[in-house]
Amino acid sequence: MPDVDNPIVIAQTTEDDEERAYGLARGAVEARLAAGAHVDARMTAFYWWKGEVQHEREYRVSFKTTRDRVGALQEWVHANHSYDVPQWIVLPTVGASESYLAWAQTETQTETRQR
Repeated sequence: MPDVDNPIVIAQTTEDDEERAYGLARGAVEARLAAGAHVDARMTAFYWWKGEVQHEREYRVSFKTTRDRVGALQEWVHANHSYDVPQWIVLPTVGASESYLAWAQTETQTETRQR
């Protein structure tokens, strides 16, 4: 049975520059706001902006974090993002191994130090 109260969430944003996407991923992990992050290969996004359909090559950044850290992560991402209106989507997860849950919760604690 899936665990619908799983404390792990996936938060996503996009960036149009690979180095800035890497910076968001690495910075959030270094700040202990995410246990880990993925930067996906460049993709094409289509969206409405200022009354017109736009398209842009972007990189999706997916952060693995806990529900209790997602608000702080969102604030940090918005403060460090290059877009006026950055994408911010938080996806719940259903089911995760106990060891993965423990890892993610440990790595998003601010008092955790590098080993």
